[in-house]
Amino acid sequence: MRRTLYILLIVTISVACTQSKTDELISSSDGKYTYEYVEDDPMKTRIYTLENGLKVYLSAYANAPRAQVLIPVRAGGKNDPADNTGLAHYLEHMMFKGTGDFGTLDYEKEKILLDSIEMMFEHYGTLTDKEERKAYYAKIDEISNRAAELAIPNEYDQMTALLGAKRVNAWTSFDETVYTVDIPSNELKRYLKVEGNRFKTIVGRLFHTELETVYEEKNRKSDGFDAFQGVLENLFPTHQYGTQSVIGTAEHLKNPSITAIKKYFYNYYRPNNAAICISGDIDYDKTIRLIDQYFGDWKPNENLTEWVPAKEEPITTPQFKEVWGPESEFVYIGYRFDGRKTKDYILLSLVDMILSNSQAGLIDINLKQQQQVLSAGSFPYFLTDYSTQFLYGYPKEGQTLDEVKELLLGQLELIKKGEFEEWLLDAIITDFKISKMKGLESNKTRASNLKEAFIFDIKWSDYLKEIEKMESITKEEIVAFANEHFKDNYAYVYKRTGEDPNKQIVEKPKITKVPVNRGVQSDFNKEITEMTPEKLLPVFLDYDKEITKNDIESVKVLSKKNEENELFELSFLYEFGKNDHKTVGIAAQYSEYIGNGSLSAEEFKKEMYKLGCSFSIKVDDTRTSIRIKGLDEKMQPAIELVESMFATPSVNQEALDKLVERNLKSRVDAKKDRERVLWDGLANYGKYGAKNPFTNKLSNEQLKALKAEDLVSVIQNFTKWKHRILYYGPKSPKEIVEFIKKNHSITDTELQLPAKNNFELADADNKIFWTHFDMKQSEIVFFNKNIDFNPKLSSKVRLYNQYFGSGMNSIVFQEIREAQGLAYSVTSRYVEAKKADDSNYLFAYVGTQADKQAEAMSSMTDLLNNMPESEGAFDIAKKSILNKIESERITKNGILWNYVRAQDKGLNYDIRKDIYQDVQELTLMDIKDFQSQNVKDKPYNIVLIGDREQIDIDNLSKYGEVNEVSLEEIFGY
Repeated sequence: MRRTLYILLIVTISVACTQSKTDELISSSDGKYTYEYVEDDPMKTRIYTLENGLKVYLSAYANAPRAQVLIPVRAGGKNDPADNTGLAHYLEHMMFKGTGDFGTLDYEKEKILLDSIEMMFEHYGTLTDKEERKAYYAKIDEISNRAAELAIPNEYDQMTALLGAKRVNAWTSFDETVYTVDIPSNELKRYLKVEGNRFKTIVGRLFHTELETVYEEKNRKSDGFDAFQGVLENLFPTHQYGTQSVIGTAEHLKNPSITAIKKYFYNYYRPNNAAICISGDIDYDKTIRLIDQYFGDWKPNENLTEWVPAKEEPITTPQFKEVWGPESEFVYIGYRFDGRKTKDYILLSLVDMILSNSQAGLIDINLKQQQQVLSAGSFPYFLTDYSTQFLYGYPKEGQTLDEVKELLLGQLELIKKGEFEEWLLDAIITDFKISKMKGLESNKTRASNLKEAFIFDIKWSDYLKEIEKMESITKEEIVAFANEHFKDNYAYVYKRTGEDPNKQIVEKPKITKVPVNRGVQSDFNKEITEMTPEKLLPVFLDYDKEITKNDIESVKVLSKKNEENELFELSFLYEFGKNDHKTVGIAAQYSEYIGNGSLSAEEFKKEMYKLGCSFSIKVDDTRTSIRIKGLDEKMQPAIELVESMFATPSVNQEALDKLVERNLKSRVDAKKDRERVLWDGLANYGKYGAKNPFTNKLSNEQLKALKAEDLVSVIQNFTKWKHRILYYGPKSPKEIVEFIKKNHSITDTELQLPAKNNFELADADNKIFWTHFDMKQSEIVFFNKNIDFNPKLSSKVRLYNQYFGSGMNSIVFQEIREAQGLAYSVTSRYVEAKKADDSNYLFAYVGTQADKQAEAMSSMTDLLNNMPESEGAFDIAKKSILNKIESERITKNGILWNYVRAQDKGLNYDIRKDIYQDVQELTLMDIKDFQSQNVKDKPYNIVLIGDREQIDIDNLSKYGEVNEVSLEEIFGY
């Protein structure tokens, strides 16, 4: 079932959608606040408007004592001045640097220096001579360091960590800038006090170090970004969606303006242009009063001008562009439509799902199922002023991008001719309903729904009726819409493999490390610290009470009743994976193309989609799982289909030959993917050595020699291999046992599972393995094999990670990114083994500009060996862990999987109970001892990916024996 991120609707599952009545206005229980609501709204949303114009969307959902908060601002990259692009995104970064009340030791003194820095950057932007710019930036660096002595770089991060916040982040797109956090609900008061202060003023603090981070983000952009931007440029030659990019141009990033950022902030970051969206375990009346208390005095912009989008002329001929880069080739096609709030949204959402829904769309069946291309799909990109329908495809070996493009356009032609089955529209509606039902279980999704309604200025009652509107659309309307909008009015981009002739690198000026000022607090932070929220009590799992365990012959059944909706998930778990059985992975892929004897593979997928169910086989290194999920009322026909496929799978050598051909092409393409090279290839090489789980695969010759009969035999054995069953759904434990007895084949004689092939972590011996890749950065990962898994260490591990390497308040983040601007991304973790008989290991990562390699590696190794000590930071780390555990609730299907993971480690209880008790007693000296015993002065295997012309080999040799490894060595083929 496709999880469509672009469409966030709220419905209840039924034959027809619930009718939503018109918004009504009523008063809160204390009579002070009024709010709008919609009857029969499954989210029970209340929409308030404060006197200053601030919109507040509240939805109560008590799955856990936490709340997801989104604060969206209706301003993004399209609002950047044409001569200062990237401004909105840079402002997003600066919002985390504090205000005049926090993030500073003495703002009055600091402001004098910050004002000087602002003026200096204005002058810097007027300079053109390279040497003059370099010399003047050194002066900016000098003054910035004096200002930094008065700053507390990580105080916002300190406060949010103290509250037990998770996923503290933000993003900027064309239409919006959104700030997000998952917070314990008892901490809302402290959190809103911090945010209320943060959104009222902007300070240009630590501007030059954060500028390094933005440069790095610009330099890290992928080939996919360039292709995506290329389509937009051709679709929108006039509108900012095409004429500007959110990240900004290299030239504008080289000449940043604090003055322009402040102007943007005070124009757009105003209550009548923003909202607060909260979903979670909240009290409506208390929450709106707190929001009013801390945001009610936020001054509106009475002169906020209405955004008038640029008018685009019709496109009459295909618009083409080529982009180049090291990754594999693909094609992007885009069509322009009206914005999110128009009827185009309804029709385009349906067209997109007819094209591609991951199971039975035209692209799914005609191109992917028939293996006409390596891969393909579609997605819509909905924005306020306009929207875009994208199609994309990757070629098979020997296939041209022209051929892929024509195949994609051919699927649109089928829609225009009405050559899609009538039932597909009903199945798509069911798909949407199921996705939304699932979304109601997530505060993150619920808050995103609220945010979307605000950003696109959609009445909540209209928002709730969008599925209902889809249900009213006929096939004839879809065909007419397609014929009207899908003509030669498209833009397409060919992404070629090769060196980018227009490659730009934003060179980062030299900066001096700024002081971290760890352990100090502003008066504002002290106020936050001294506030005492109502204490939450942790809830730990009792597996015997939460999970019903039954045996059916040799099969163990673990079940948990779904009390919330009518969705189910049924999983069969097998304790072997790719490490143990090289063929099972390709067999799982082959199962997509075989059907069940009476039904072809295409018919099989269509029948599953009609039922509102999905089926998949997932193969990991050490475990294989079969999952069936969807509507509980359709579980029986769904499992009958699956069981029949295992019992009588079709033998189709032609489909297997095509699959092997595509696998061979995917292997070639994988070597052009930086993420695959680093995290699949090099990382495994560094952790395990030349023979590792990633290289433990069939050779190209073995792939070519595969016979369909052999893979069919593997698929049939899934009913014979010993396995466990996990069920989460509306059926009672007794009902699911009877259901399994009746519908699932369990043989009397169990096949012996494949022999385990355990890969042991390699002993670290100060070796460096690097490989060349055409990129602007160097990415470096450190590995050290440590002791075997020991649950008695889990508490220290979690506290060490929280203090040293996890999150924005950690030591490594503050020292390497915040203080020195050496990396966009940096982290370190002591990783506990997933299995009881495996080893723990130390992991550290830094992604840096190539010319910063030596500094970044030196800084990371120094921190690993000489962990800074700060009682204040340590206390925050402790409180953060305790707050998270106190507010965490493992519920629903998560209980079953939590139990499985505990069993993997040889545990029969919820280890969080031990962690919660132990952390309260642990001291900084305990963590220092842990670090000394398990981290300090340990040998490492280090892997590095980067451009060989930029890698400093002499520097690498200081860390041990340097070895260049080829792509063939790290991929095993």
